[in-house]
Amino acid sequence: MKTQIEQNGIVTLSDEATKSVSDSELWNDDLRPTTEKEHTWTGLNFATLWIGMCLCIPAYTMASGMISLGMNWWQAIGTIFLGNVIVLIPILLNSHAGTKFGIPYPVFARLWFGSKGAHIPSMARAVVAAGWFGINTWIGTTAIDVLLSASFPVWKNLTGHTAIIFALFWALNVGVAYKGPQAIKVLSLIAAPVVGLSALILMIWAFTNAGWGPILSTPSKFTTTGEFLKVFFPTLTGVIAFWATLALNIPDFCRYAKNQKSQMIAQSFSLPLTMSIFSFIGIAVTSATVVIFGTAIWDPVQLLAKFPPFIIFLGTIIIAMASLTINVGANIVAPARAIENLYPKRITFGIGALITGVFAILMQPWFIMSNFGNYIFGWLGTYAALLGPIDGIAIADYWLVRRRKMALKELYEPAGRYNYSSGFNKNGVYALIIGVAVPVLGLLVPGLRFLWDNAWTFGLFISMFAYAYLMKNDQSVLSPGEYEAITQIQAPDPMERLAK
Repeated sequence: MKTQIEQNGIVTLSDEATKSVSDSELWNDDLRPTTEKEHTWTGLNFATLWIGMCLCIPAYTMASGMISLGMNWWQAIGTIFLGNVIVLIPILLNSHAGTKFGIPYPVFARLWFGSKGAHIPSMARAVVAAGWFGINTWIGTTAIDVLLSASFPVWKNLTGHTAIIFALFWALNVGVAYKGPQAIKVLSLIAAPVVGLSALILMIWAFTNAGWGPILSTPSKFTTTGEFLKVFFPTLTGVIAFWATLALNIPDFCRYAKNQKSQMIAQSFSLPLTMSIFSFIGIAVTSATVVIFGTAIWDPVQLLAKFPPFIIFLGTIIIAMASLTINVGANIVAPARAIENLYPKRITFGIGALITGVFAILMQPWFIMSNFGNYIFGWLGTYAALLGPIDGIAIADYWLVRRRKMALKELYEPAGRYNYSSGFNKNGVYALIIGVAVPVLGLLVPGLRFLWDNAWTFGLFISMFAYAYLMKNDQSVLSPGEYEAITQIQAPDPMERLAK
């Protein structure tokens, strides 16, 4: 029986198959595969999504920590560019599955962990995202608070002024997220050009008033290659970890892509180039502030506070927009989907977004950020050690084990081939344990510290090969004949090809 239809590289469920699983406990309207008509995101949508998410305060200041550790400006930018090119690889590999089969991340995880085991990787991603949601909401809150205090001195005398902004900004984030990924698509189209143009104007202002400044001419503090590499590798892991979260749940967005080519090209250019250019703007503007104000001002909020009230007002709107875009796009979709997947028949994406927001408050981001330096570097390294192995398992399953073939309908059947043993794929669990355990040895054995400094990379490859080995004879894998038996492959529409 033909249960799925493949046309132009996109697989959808047949009408009969949809009817047969629509009452399943694993199915709801948010988790179901997208239909052909819902594949509406173009390359422009993916480019603006990434540009909007990259243009944020943490990305602006990312290079500052590297320069404080002894790098010069081009070493810092080179590290940022390389880290984003590396993390782009798993992003594109996992994007393919989302685009081809139209499934969100928690459903994709059923393929390699089982219908119940999928809660392990999806909730692991959710906890990290909820933590970042709280952190970015607090960053946006303090930025808006500082700028309002600079414009209206009476504001900072108001009791609980920071709490008021946090509550309003939190509600705005959750409210936009409640509308789902399509609302993020619209938000990105607005935010990307506005924030990007503002960053360029800021750099032009800095160069016009002070030239390039001293930071861009300061040499590296490292005298040997060995000294540089000791800082380079853990820093590179931190850069990779910055977007390692999206490398997992990128199917949540790519399930709406029109085709593979447009999303791949758009993401390949927009992510590494935007992060590198925006970080360079941060370095260049900060370098100019040494000349203009006599001290290096890395924080764009503190810099904007020195401008006239009207500029501060515009800056407040732009920073709020930037914080909102990254928060909703990167930090709410994944946990909302994971929570929804716990009980698809009762929990919707909107309810998942609300629960995520409450959980982020309970994590007390204001307390976490009171020790920002130690926490953020430990945070990045720790969750990189967890998410790297999950990335490796996802890539190995889709590309090496199944070779991009799956029975879409059975992802929604509790007794289907992807139920494994009582809903858990033990091979996925074993591969995850191995992928996490090996880098952790670097924390316990001083001579193996390089394993922890490169936790994401080692974890990804170790779990990838372990999973591929464990799954080599698994009965859930479709043979080419079985795939053809359930798939109706339709020839491309010649009129659609002509239109392209």
